[in-house]
Amino acid sequence: MSKLLIIDDDPGICHILTRTAQEMGHEPMSCGSLAAGERLLNEKAFDVILLDVYLPDGNGIDAIERLAAHAEKPEIVIITGLGASDDAERAIQSGAWDYIEKSSPRRMAQSLEQVLHYREERLATRQQQLPSIDREGIVGESPRIMSCLSTLAEIASGEANVIITGETGTGKEAFARAVHRNSERRNGPFIVVDCASLPDSLAESILFGFVRGAFTGAGSDRDGLIREADGGTLFLDEVGELPLALQATFLRVLQQKTFRPVGSGTEISSDFRLVAATNRDLDAMAQRGEFRFDLLFRLRGAHLALPPLRERLEDIIPIAEHYIELCCKKRGVDKKVPSNSFLDILKEYSWPGNVRELVNAVDYAVNAAFYEQTLYQAHLPRELRARVLGERVSPMTGERDFQQPDSLPLLAEHRKAVLQKAERHYLEQLVLFTGDDMQAACEMSGLSQSRLYTLFRELKMPTPGWKRSK
Repeated sequence: MSKLLIIDDDPGICHILTRTAQEMGHEPMSCGSLAAGERLLNEKAFDVILLDVYLPDGNGIDAIERLAAHAEKPEIVIITGLGASDDAERAIQSGAWDYIEKSSPRRMAQSLEQVLHYREERLATRQQQLPSIDREGIVGESPRIMSCLSTLAEIASGEANVIITGETGTGKEAFARAVHRNSERRNGPFIVVDCASLPDSLAESILFGFVRGAFTGAGSDRDGLIREADGGTLFLDEVGELPLALQATFLRVLQQKTFRPVGSGTEISSDFRLVAATNRDLDAMAQRGEFRFDLLFRLRGAHLALPPLRERLEDIIPIAEHYIELCCKKRGVDKKVPSNSFLDILKEYSWPGNVRELVNAVDYAVNAAFYEQTLYQAHLPRELRARVLGERVSPMTGERDFQQPDSLPLLAEHRKAVLQKAERHYLEQLVLFTGDDMQAACEMSGLSQSRLYTLFRELKMPTPGWKRSK
């Protein structure tokens, strides 16, 4: 018996699907919103999710990757009252099993039967645990990252080209290296091509190599990066930046696994596996004529989509602690212990730069503390702390309705009152967070000691009993 979750705000559709599932001998549950569906997923294990598109609290297609990342990795079938080709493509690209219009009950029943058979057979072939993988440099146990590791385990042993997508700083190169380390090519070379830094005039010679005399300065033969990748993995980082003029040539290399060095008349073969990564929307680029469709199709042998750090919040502290230890070892200093205030800042920050930004912040903090044993929030980069503390402060817009025209103050007076209220609140929070540590207060606020004292005096606030740090 399989367990089904129906997420649809139409009671009639829920009733039809529930009855259909029960007649097939399965156990269905239904709810009317994404939030309710996620609560059920956190409480129970489901094999399949039948998901509506337009729900009271969001778009079902936008939630596919998030729902599919739960521990049991349920299959997802999109059901919609009004089908659209763009939505269908987006749903399948996001990992949905099928996209069905509600006007076809028979089609819904057929799809449900097929997806359950598929899942049953798939689970039967995976009774043994996925092989343990080398995940060096990949930290975290969140459902999203574990789903990525599961996909990694499945694709690493094959020979298909791999495309890794994700925002800047999500760890695309770390996953690319993991694909290589867990493949049959692990003993071969891992060659990185930074497509963003390939100069147009030298791109071909860098990739394909050249022979002596091919151009001015070519004093001897030199192998290109593609030749160096023979027997191993060729990693095209930021493949979306690959010059358009070079894409056709590279497509042929992918198809034939042969190339011709610049200035040579001889074809050379190179047996490599391609892994590419990008933070750009290659489909949109192809539509605009900025990326070749045929090359895009070649790259998509297997797809690994990495989540941003804001979607795997439970991994922030483990990542920070891991890199605190690494940074301490690297600098030859004693292990440092993060304070609660330090960890709170990390948990509250939005991390637009993802894991890379977190690692850089930890590195900065360890260096700032250096001889100190405990890491405090004052050791973190000032810009990071300022953003978090700014978001903690309640908005002080001063918005209110004035009852009579003559009660509306001059704009200058109103602005001054609002600013003073905001500054007073900020200083209260500053004292709360730094206690009697004057140096910490200056670092956190970005103000000098004399300016802080002046502000307290101007706002008629009691001056804290600050002490200078040693």
